[in-house]
Amino acid sequence: MEEPPYRRIAADIADRIASGEFAPGARIPSTRQLMAAYGVAMATATKVLATLRERGLVEPVRGVGTVVAAAGASRAPGPGRDQVVATAVAIADAEGLHGLSMRRLAGQLGIPTMAIYRYVADREELVLFMIDKVMADNPPPALTPDRHGWRACLEAIARLHWAMYRRHTWLAQAVSFTRPLPAPHAMAHTEWMLRALDGRGLDLSAQFTAAVTVANYVRGTAVNRAEEAQAEQDSGLTDAQWMEAQEERFGTVLADGRLPLMARFLTADDVVWNLDVLFEFGLQRLLDGLAPLLR
Repeated sequence: MEEPPYRRIAADIADRIASGEFAPGARIPSTRQLMAAYGVAMATATKVLATLRERGLVEPVRGVGTVVAAAGASRAPGPGRDQVVATAVAIADAEGLHGLSMRRLAGQLGIPTMAIYRYVADREELVLFMIDKVMADNPPPALTPDRHGWRACLEAIARLHWAMYRRHTWLAQAVSFTRPLPAPHAMAHTEWMLRALDGRGLDLSAQFTAAVTVANYVRGTAVNRAEEAQAEQDSGLTDAQWMEAQEERFGTVLADGRLPLMARFLTADDVVWNLDVLFEFGLQRLLDGLAPLLR
């Protein structure tokens, strides 16, 4: 979803106020000057000034115009880091990581863009905090390997991760197992998986490889959810609607009879096929493969 023009312009002027280009008491561009400078309509320019007033950055002065408020952006207390991170997660949930920018986040919080850097060093650190928040909000299951067994533990945490990826489709794109970000709560999930495998005949290196293999299977399958969400946003079609629209093209491919099993599968009434089915089938086969290695 593209950011509304009035927000972008308001963020630009807020940045100029924060940088000192517009000092307290200085007059900022009028609606007509905004229209000329940014090529927008009167209604948009009016909304820019209203937004800046709501944030306490400017105030009207009779006979002068709209000027930078004496207290500037410091008039209202800024958000805490938890609010910044929670807002970033909400934006990414709605629009994906591609829709999350420092300017977009600042506009949502009602602060100048540069003020975001009071809370995070850069975008990478912001994403780190976002990952850690989601992991902290979803602690590992209340199971133990001694009581429930290693397989039940790995199944439970794999399904927990799958549920997280379903709710936060951007998360699978943000998580990496080759260049991992040091998110303490994410590392705690890995530690929990290692404990599930500990003392069962594998050395620590093999335990780690097994734990990450399971976690990466879930993440790798979940990447498709992010791609599906983006495709649905771009096309306006759900997966079922898209498949229905392709029915004639699939029929053309299958008409010559060279793919009889594919034809039987695609035309069967009782077949259920989606990512949840793929996830469950693959998870069980993966755990079947680990079982001979473990006591």
